[in-house]
Amino acid sequence: MKKLEYIARIHTDFPTKFGIPHQSGRIQELKADIIFEPEYRNHEAFRGLEEYTHIWLIWEFSRSIRKEWSPTVRPPKLGGNTRVGVFATRSPFRPNPIGLSSVQLTGITLDPQEGPVIHIQGADLLDGTPIYDIKPYIPYADSHPEARGSFATAHSDDYLQVQFPPELLNKVPQSKQKPLIQILALDPRPVYQQDPERIYGFPFAGLEIKFRVEEETLYVCEVNKEERK
Repeated sequence: MKKLEYIARIHTDFPTKFGIPHQSGRIQELKADIIFEPEYRNHEAFRGLEEYTHIWLIWEFSRSIRKEWSPTVRPPKLGGNTRVGVFATRSPFRPNPIGLSSVQLTGITLDPQEGPVIHIQGADLLDGTPIYDIKPYIPYADSHPEARGSFATAHSDDYLQVQFPPELLNKVPQSKQKPLIQILALDPRPVYQQDPERIYGFPFAGLEIKFRVEEETLYVCEVNKEERK
C-alpha cells in the first residue's frame, strides 16, 4: 500500500495562524496559489478541472502535530473553556491532523519551472501548508443549505467596525486592502481575550498589522513592514 504523501503546498499571505479566517470561503478576496511537487506536475492530471468553480482541499495541520491526541477539545467559539468531542469540531488537534477546505477555483496556469499552478480564493491555510489531495466541489452533492451547524454557526455574522486611518491603509498594497479589512472585521483575537487596552499584532502579506478593540470597534494602530527573522 502506498504511503500517504503530499502532492503540493499552498502559498498564502499568512505566515502565522493569527488572523486566518476560522473557515474557508468567508473572505473570498483572499488569494492563494497551489504549487505541486515535481512528480505531480503532469498537466494531464488537471484536464477538465477548469470546468469547476470550486474545489476541495485536503491538507495537513502541519504545525499542530502531536504525539498524543485528546478525545475532547476546547473550541475558541465557546470561549476556550467548554470541552466538546474532537469529532464535533474542526480543531487541528485530531488523531490525524487532516484539514478540509472548500475554495473557489479562479484559474490554472502553466509555469515553465513549476508546472501547473492552481489559483484559488477564500483559503484558510497557513503559507506553506502541505496539500494531500484536490477534489472537485459538486454542488448537488456537496451543498446542504438545510444543515444544522451547532455552536459553529453561533455569532457567525457578527462583525466589528474597522477604523483604519488612511495614512496607514495607504501602506497596504491596494489589492490587499479589502481582504485585510475583512479579516479585521471578523475579529482575529482569541475569543477569551477582550482587553480594550491590549495591542494585538499579526503578519499579513509582508506587513505587521497592529490593532486594538474597544466594544464593537477595531482601531488599527500601526502598519509596518514585517521584520524577517
